Amino acid sequence: YCVIDSLGQSFGKNDSDDEFVAAASPPRMMDIRPNTEELDKSEISLATQQACGLLHSSGQERPNSVAAMINARERGMFGRCSFTRGDRCKITNSYLPNKMKIVATYHSKAFCGTYSKDGNYFLSACQDRNLRLYNTAEGKFELFKTIQARDVGWSVLDTAFSPDGNYIVYSSWSECLHLCRLYGDSENQDALPLCPEERRFCIFSLVFSSDGREILGGANDGFLYVYDRECNQRALRIEGHDDDVNTVAFADSTSQILYSGGDDGLCKVWDRRTLSESNPKPVGVLAGHMDGITFIDPRGDGRHLISNCKDQCIKLWDVRVFSGSQGLECTRKAVADQTWDYRWQKVPKKLCNPKKNLDGDTSVMTYRGHSVLQTLLRCHFSPEFTTGQRYIYTGCAAGRVVIYDVLTGKMHSVLSGHRACVRDVSWHPHRQEIISTSWDGTLGKWTYFGKTKLDAEDEESDVIYQGDPGPKGLRRSRRIAQQRERQQRTQENGEPKVSKNC
Repeated sequence: YCVIDSLGQSFGKNDSDDEFVAAASPPRMMDIRPNTEELDKSEISLATQQACGLLHSSGQERPNSVAAMINARERGMFGRCSFTRGDRCKITNSYLPNKMKIVATYHSKAFCGTYSKDGNYFLSACQDRNLRLYNTAEGKFELFKTIQARDVGWSVLDTAFSPDGNYIVYSSWSECLHLCRLYGDSENQDALPLCPEERRFCIFSLVFSSDGREILGGANDGFLYVYDRECNQRALRIEGHDDDVNTVAFADSTSQILYSGGDDGLCKVWDRRTLSESNPKPVGVLAGHMDGITFIDPRGDGRHLISNCKDQCIKLWDVRVFSGSQGLECTRKAVADQTWDYRWQKVPKKLCNPKKNLDGDTSVMTYRGHSVLQTLLRCHFSPEFTTGQRYIYTGCAAGRVVIYDVLTGKMHSVLSGHRACVRDVSWHPHRQEIISTSWDGTLGKWTYFGKTKLDAEDEESDVIYQGDPGPKGLRRSRRIAQQRERQQRTQENGEPKVSKNC
């Protein structure tokens, strides 16, 4: 699973050796409606509806259109308080990003791309071994600094900003993490040794604690690593999974509850206060995926998270409902039955649109429509400030950004524009902007242009495919587009029209 080149550099199992990997084909989705039975009666459904302005604690009816909301406010129908935060989110959700502009082009695959917490900087990591920091304040996207990464075996695999915004840390196929300063001399980097027992070692995922003191990492040896920056040494090495640990995260700002997900298909919940190397036990396990988990994103409320997986779906979880022995056994069996290699093979039919969930699956909701191939794709909740966390968005091996509606389980929009896998995506915390990081060597900046789904309620399809809307901002549903294409071919070929009832 790991190739050593003539320079002694290790190539990881989650990456392809090709300089350019073309986008995979989008998954073929059956015309089914997602089952929202568990979601509709969950706490997250009510919280999301309130946060994005669909429900109000006062019970007062709110208009649906932006124009009607403004008119009602001017006539004093909202009382003395004007728009609430939910009202503002409802308005901004009418103008989601749908138009891409290439803001950076590299000669190698781009692996990581994320906004800082305040949105004033964007950090990218490319296979050319460079970290690039961009100034994104006030709508800009200007190169601020280029940092040459050290001890890079194949590519920089993950990056993270420190909570105070003064440092960044990155990982690769190396026994050390590397810490560098955002300001000042970036050549002066600190190596943070993790002292693993494996010779071929890498950290696939890393994150700072909320106080910036600790760095949590998940590694290819199945262990979780905690590095203490104050003591300048590894604090913990926890045996967490039976296979690679692909993703780790803190549940919320308290930094006491940890999440981890691995190639064993399990998401584990840990309490930092009870962790010990001699007897590592999670406080609970979430089971229901049928293949390895690639990424985890917490909602930030300490209760809910989403997980992206090689079984071609995202699952929404409530950590207050852990899985029992049946769920664990079914997940382990399903993962053991997988014989395909997601780096270069097509998705097996048994993973495409399965008719039902695994027995013992305790997830709240399952979202399908994107491709998880070639690399560890990321997914996230949309920002609370602008959207009320109404959406889940993810990269896609088909060169797309897919946005799901949390409340309906459906794809809200599909943003097409890249020529290769979109590995990472990042939504600006305070603006309606998404940066997509692709293996075609580009960063795409998505902003609003033209009509939105709310303006197209009469269209026949629930999914709006939003790429380049054209000179007049025209958009149409996929079904309408296909019908018009068939009609045009019929007219050109002189063939008789076929009744839609045949």
